[in-house]
Amino acid sequence: MIKFLDLEKVTASFEPGLSREVQRVVRSGWYLLGNEVHAFEEAFARYCGTSECVGVANGLDALTLVLRGYMEMGQMQEGDEVIVPANTYIATILAITRNRLVPVLCEPDEGTCLIDPSRIEPLVTARTKAVMVVHLYGQAADMDAVAQVAARHHLKVIEDAAQAHGAVYKGRRVGNLGDASAFSFYPGKNLGALGDGGAVATNDAELAKVVRALANYGSSVKYVFPYKGINSRLDEVQAAVLRHKLPRLDADNERRRRIAERYMAGIRNPFVALPEWREREGHVFHIFAVRCKQRDALQAYLAEQGIQTLIHYPVPPHKQEAYREWNDRSYPITERIHREELSLPVSPVMTGEEADIVINAVNSFAPKDE
Repeated sequence: MIKFLDLEKVTASFEPGLSREVQRVVRSGWYLLGNEVHAFEEAFARYCGTSECVGVANGLDALTLVLRGYMEMGQMQEGDEVIVPANTYIATILAITRNRLVPVLCEPDEGTCLIDPSRIEPLVTARTKAVMVVHLYGQAADMDAVAQVAARHHLKVIEDAAQAHGAVYKGRRVGNLGDASAFSFYPGKNLGALGDGGAVATNDAELAKVVRALANYGSSVKYVFPYKGINSRLDEVQAAVLRHKLPRLDADNERRRRIAERYMAGIRNPFVALPEWREREGHVFHIFAVRCKQRDALQAYLAEQGIQTLIHYPVPPHKQEAYREWNDRSYPITERIHREELSLPVSPVMTGEEADIVINAVNSFAPKDE
């Protein structure tokens, strides 16, 4: 079996240092709001190129708190609109609706599956306050084009960078391409913790200060609560794990790119469409997403060959029961992507031989009705 992502092997590749770091924090007796989180925040801010980083409990909270921070600062209010890709994971949408803001779904570019900047401007209204860009599958969106639209309409640009740690756009890393960004450190991410974790990165010191307070029950001074906050804190163990892994992130991303290059060069099946890859350093291949009209048959065939694949994502947000009020809407490009997408195995511990097995299996697939 070639696993989609062998987390056990990934974790083992950081040993014995990883276990030593965990043990050191466990023995310290200090588990929240301590030096480990502070040190990771500083290191990750330097890595992204931002002046500020705030560790939080998970990626959804990071997105939610960015929007909530702007609301507390008087820059947004309930009922305002946020333009967002229609083909994203539901967490991006949840962050908007949790704040009683209104998601305005934007169709993607079909080649890259990233938000199509040419489709943003027609969606702008007097209530639009932000564009939330998703660097889907690990590829940086076309940020210059997005920024031009945002500047014309005085909109905030918020990056959902949950899948794109380390991706570079025209010399700058994601997380430092808009007004604020949100990261997830879910274990399967390119930079993953041993549990949940997240962070907000920004160059806006005031926003960072508000987010930090909101994430700590609404308090920056003990027992003083200027905001109705939540409990969303990155813990000391996860911060130590992330700081231990961070120096290897670029090398791990490069390994993912090399697997992707092997796939791009080797997969030659008329029934399988390869992803559009615009800039080499701009994609960190959290996911290697192919498209196939016979997607379910391809997935079943690869499983028979001992290759584990996943679908990101089978049902788009506007067709979910949670957003039943949108179920009658039609976003044809988004629906086609969700109907055809299949994610092949890719990871920093995957071997070239394993990649070749995947390539040969994909190339040998032929739909039965063809």
